[in-house]
Amino acid sequence: MRRALLAAALLVASPATARDSLGIWNNWGAFSDAGVPRCYAIAMADKVVGRANELQPYFTVGNWPRRGARGEIHVRLSRKIGPGSTVTLSIGGQRFQLVAGAADAWAADKRMDAAVVAAMRSASSMSITARGTGRNFTDTYTLAGAASAMDAALLGCAQN
Repeated sequence: MRRALLAAALLVASPATARDSLGIWNNWGAFSDAGVPRCYAIAMADKVVGRANELQPYFTVGNWPRRGARGEIHVRLSRKIGPGSTVTLSIGGQRFQLVAGAADAWAADKRMDAAVVAAMRSASSMSITARGTGRNFTDTYTLAGAASAMDAALLGCAQN
């Protein structure tokens, strides 16, 4: 039942386009979108600390074969961030300062994308901390299943 709810919620979390499920592993799912083409691993945050959610937080690791992009991370935060706020991703003792948008964040470059993906493969959880309007908040993710979902997303776009 939880997997069915996760799959439904993950489809809602991403843009409304045609997608095919590549599989669900714990809290992580992998999907392909042949129209773009792109394949990605995605999970919703397990826990949000520091007020109620404004938005549905999720984390993706995407591949866009036509652009030559592989393993690009994207974070939808649970709240809009305040002016000048930093977004920090913590994984297994490593910290990454992400590039922030109004309610999204990304790696600064391909090298950081690769370092984040490598850290995700060897840790059990990760957290993203930022400052909303006046208060800090933290979105937490369990990483069980993340490696399998990332591998499925990579293989799902290998023929494109």
